Amino acid sequence: MESLRPGRGRADNCWVTTPTLTFAAARSRAHGPTAALWHAVEVHRAPADLDGACELTVCGTLARVTTDQHWPLAGAEVCPACADAAR
Repeated sequence: MESLRPGRGRADNCWVTTPTLTFAAARSRAHGPTAALWHAVEVHRAPADLDGACELTVCGTLARVTTDQHWPLAGAEVCPACADAAR
């Protein structure tokens, strides 16, 4: 009778990649009296794969990712929730 369990293999091989966590900067839209803010977006892919589309930010807002700016940004227009969570 054959064993249904696969043989043990090595966990380290050339097909396993190590994810790197990067934060990208994203700009939200101004809504009424609320100013547009810079947000952090967790990026689990190469920054070159970002196409400027809207992404879900660390604080849960949808914002357009930009590769022109790098997170963290200094200034008063930064989302406080993203600044705290992305430390």
